[in-house]
Amino acid sequence: MEINPQQPSWWKLRFSFKNATILVCFFNLITALFLLQAFLSAIKLSRDQPDAEMRYIMEAEEMRRAMEPLELIKRIREIQQEAYTKIEMVPQKVSKQTAALDLSKRFKDIRALNDANSQKALEEWRKRKMERARQRQLEKNEKNETFTSQTIS
Repeated sequence: MEINPQQPSWWKLRFSFKNATILVCFFNLITALFLLQAFLSAIKLSRDQPDAEMRYIMEAEEMRRAMEPLELIKRIREIQQEAYTKIEMVPQKVSKQTAALDLSKRFKDIRALNDANSQKALEEWRKRKMERARQRQLEKNEKNETFTSQTIS
């Protein structure tokens, strides 16, 4: 069996570059059609789904609104408004006068109690301070004793 160089063999005719290109394009076209069909079918499914989701969301929102204590909220707002208007009704002069009287009274009380209370507070502070100093000294001595006993051993 001799192969004639001028005569093309059967596989060269069937698998030429032109035929290979046509075959690849055909597979690409089929793949594109499948992808397009899958994409379009997904859109059709998603159109039906949002209606159900929206209905579910709306029902949940209605239930939440039905559970709100609207009367209680209205009453709280009324009470807040009443309190706010009562504060505005009090004249500013009266509050200044009462504040001045209150300050002068407190100042007199402080003068009277200042000597006795300050002496007691000062004495208690000194006692606490001395007690803390003694505690620190005892702790320091204990640490030094344990340190010296460890170094001697």
